[in-house]
Amino acid sequence: MYLGLGIDTGGTYTDVAIMDMSNGTIIESNKALTTYPDLIRGIKNSIEGLDPRCFKRIKFVSVSTTLATNTTLEGKGYPAGLILIGHTIPKKLVNHYTISIQGGHDSSGNEIAPLEDLETIRDFVKQVKNKVAAFAVSGYFGVRNPEHELKVKEIIQEMTGLPVVCGHELSTSLGAYERAVTALLNAELIPVSKQFINSVRTIMQEKEIKATLMMMKCDGSLVSIEEALQKPVESIFSGPAASLVGAAYLTGLDTCVTVDVGGTSTDISMISGGIPEISSSGAKVGDWKTMVKAIRMETSALGGDSLVWIKRKTYLGPTRAIPLCLAASEFPSLLDKLKKIEIPNERIMDEIIQPTSFFIRNKENSPELLTGELEEGEKAILNQLGAEPRSVSELSELTGKHPLMFAGILKNLIRKRHVSQIGFTPTDALHVLGEYLRWNEKASVLGASILGKTLKIGGEEFSAQIKAEVVRRFTIELVSFFASNVKKEELAKLIGNEAFLKFHIKVPVVLVGAPVRAYLKEINEAIDADIRIPAFYEVGNAVGALEGKIIHRTEILIRPSGAGGEEYSVFSGLGKEVFEDYGEALEYGLKLSRRLVSEYMDGYGLEMDNVEFDLKQNDVGSKGTTPMETRLIGIGIGTTGKFI
Repeated sequence: MYLGLGIDTGGTYTDVAIMDMSNGTIIESNKALTTYPDLIRGIKNSIEGLDPRCFKRIKFVSVSTTLATNTTLEGKGYPAGLILIGHTIPKKLVNHYTISIQGGHDSSGNEIAPLEDLETIRDFVKQVKNKVAAFAVSGYFGVRNPEHELKVKEIIQEMTGLPVVCGHELSTSLGAYERAVTALLNAELIPVSKQFINSVRTIMQEKEIKATLMMMKCDGSLVSIEEALQKPVESIFSGPAASLVGAAYLTGLDTCVTVDVGGTSTDISMISGGIPEISSSGAKVGDWKTMVKAIRMETSALGGDSLVWIKRKTYLGPTRAIPLCLAASEFPSLLDKLKKIEIPNERIMDEIIQPTSFFIRNKENSPELLTGELEEGEKAILNQLGAEPRSVSELSELTGKHPLMFAGILKNLIRKRHVSQIGFTPTDALHVLGEYLRWNEKASVLGASILGKTLKIGGEEFSAQIKAEVVRRFTIELVSFFASNVKKEELAKLIGNEAFLKFHIKVPVVLVGAPVRAYLKEINEAIDADIRIPAFYEVGNAVGALEGKIIHRTEILIRPSGAGGEEYSVFSGLGKEVFEDYGEALEYGLKLSRRLVSEYMDGYGLEMDNVEFDLKQNDVGSKGTTPMETRLIGIGIGTTGKFI
């Protein structure tokens, strides 16, 4: 018998669960607040709520996190340099740390322009190396021939020693823009992933937990921690994937849809026949479309910590804030500040300038934080923030400046993780309504009263409206998951007529996440479905992290090498191989698919006799009796119990 420890660090909570891996019984669980940027404290607080006598029997630790998802949704990724080879810079990627140089290949992997701008590359790297945490490189048809990407990577590594991510290392699919985005996001997330994993390792060492450490990917599979550090973008939906696997396990369902309500986001995904549904087009996070193989999921910047703000009407998110009730538990002085608050002119209100918004300097900054890039105005505001929260009016008095002159600076400091914002949230609304009581509800009541007054309604009515809006948005997201071809605006019109119309969902809906019980009644009223909240619903993601499998997918493409020629090229993650005829190329591709899976599984001590292997061959078009294109898709599935 051996024990497994599952750890999930989300934007609000860090959850842990201990499972007897020999029979799948959950022994105990706990949750504690995530402490960002000092993650160690939150992980330690959560683990210390478990029985320490179990620690020596733990042989397997598996982790998941929503930090990558939340970082991307909130636009708080660490700055990264992007070098594009052979294509222009898309408008969305235009920033101070992006350049485009000549070079690139065609669809057959042949060079169409030489890589000659080496001095331009060196000048760019010199200019930005102290302003970025990593670099991304993406070349035109780099997946068909990565030599230009690899050359640029070599130059950057020689000059900086910083992490460098190439587009071909993350995806074998075509799509220059999506591949560049994937590489850039991966580079931006490397410090986030490194900090999280180092925090887990520190606690394991402190608690003398000697165990295999793995991480869940966004397709519901597990990888070694070394691989996770190299490709953090593949953990971008790690937390939601773990919640999906955990929800299915806790309910005993092999087919269900999961609604995972977190602090920063709400994620909806589905498992069918015991296998997570995978997106055919790659993970999409907010406005970013990537090429990462991930669970099919609808994610929205709506959670318990979404900021509620007023400007003639009520807005919800996407900014995340520390709930007033939570902040007041740590800073009792916040209650007096709320009682004396000055309501700003409605015309200047935005998500920063709010009567219930306060700002606090983070106690400890991440070691990877680029403090050198702070501007003088940012330093001046930061110097006015200390151990106690300050309101907009307090900062205005201290600096002698109108709030409009520093609101943008505050927003930048929040993005750069130097400052955290405190404000009214859906968690506060539930505290006012008495439906989720965990912290200081007096602060929530004061906040609701202040914001309600601007709309000429009472605090309880205001909180009820916030809860109703959260349920409405939950409902739209859930229905949209099954009707992705219908605009959400149109769905919202239909859902607004619930007195005469109710959507029926045929598969069970499983709710997980700390506050979901508070929303159960209203969600049942909005949707006709078998809605379930299982035992251990609060730590479903930590349970799911333990239930993942080792999964490796390979994709090999076979195409004619040139017009009119008889030769065929085989493209894979290893590069390009050319063969004299199609039969020879196909035979090589089939053997290579199995070999790649076998070599990957061997790294986990798994022999192919203990691996489920499936290979699909998709042919397109024909040239006589020979396909114009063949795509070989291999998948191997192994279980953790075979190698621990």
